[in-house]
Amino acid sequence: MRRLLTSLMIAVALVNSAPAFAMQTVPAGNRNAEQPDIPGASVRRTKGTKSSFDVKYEKVHDLLASDHELMAKIRKVSSAYGINPIHVVGAIVGEHTYNVDAYDRLQAYYVKAASYAGESFRFAYDGENVDDFVARPQFAACKGKTDSYTLWSCREDVWESDFRGKTVGGESFPNNRFSAVFFQPFYAGQTFGLGQVNPLTALMLSDLVARVSGYPKLNEKNAGAVYKSIMDPDISLAFVAASIRRSIDDYKEIAGMDISGNPGLTATLYNVGNSRQRAAALAAKNRSGGATVWPEENYYGWLINDKLDELKGLL
Repeated sequence: MRRLLTSLMIAVALVNSAPAFAMQTVPAGNRNAEQPDIPGASVRRTKGTKSSFDVKYEKVHDLLASDHELMAKIRKVSSAYGINPIHVVGAIVGEHTYNVDAYDRLQAYYVKAASYAGESFRFAYDGENVDDFVARPQFAACKGKTDSYTLWSCREDVWESDFRGKTVGGESFPNNRFSAVFFQPFYAGQTFGLGQVNPLTALMLSDLVARVSGYPKLNEKNAGAVYKSIMDPDISLAFVAASIRRSIDDYKEIAGMDISGNPGLTATLYNVGNSRQRAAALAAKNRSGGATVWPEENYYGWLINDKLDELKGLL
């Protein structure tokens, strides 16, 4: 029962959201007058490259402004997933401002992706492949879930409730995210490509991307194919758009809130992930009555809303 707590909370929120809320549109703009604190890791990483957030923002802005091919692809993929392209622009700008430096041109992303072709990767922790790990009895409740989003979300919930920071059968597990423990063969926290998509996120969104964009479904047993998908700019853009589409849908279905008019919020969720859990927590707060509690942007999303007019000019 304990390990299903998160899943049950989300399920209850889904059942109760319709009678509890009329659909509410989240106001545009930032809820916070000043930018929330930027994590120390991001500050140290940027200082380590002798750069600044302003310089990195200008660099990615210039890439988008000068690369008409890339902007055309962003508009096309956004249309396919039924979202405003400003959401994809916001996700890319946020990633390249706070997490990585932008390349000067799109072709460099293709070259980087090609450099990984043929490399041998696997998703594992302490010698145990992830497909063997999720066959453990603790994951029994996830069997029968056929959609990749619900399947891997269930597995992530079980990791959080049954394994994270715990000792199971004499084996100690790190107090860290499922994606960082099993899905980062190089070093924890590393993401790749134009959209900086996490491998676990790609596995979750695989069915949606296959259905909308026609790319082959991904499998945890073929880590190389996952990395190809998140590093190839064309495929990666589909996963960026799918992630934003999923966040918007989660907030509508679970919290009864439409966040599609607030790119700072979709950027925030792209940065922090776990839109289901966050929407469920917000729904629980609003069921308690009182003034409406709105979702808030973090430092990453705050920048996107703050620069929104400038970023809209790219479109």
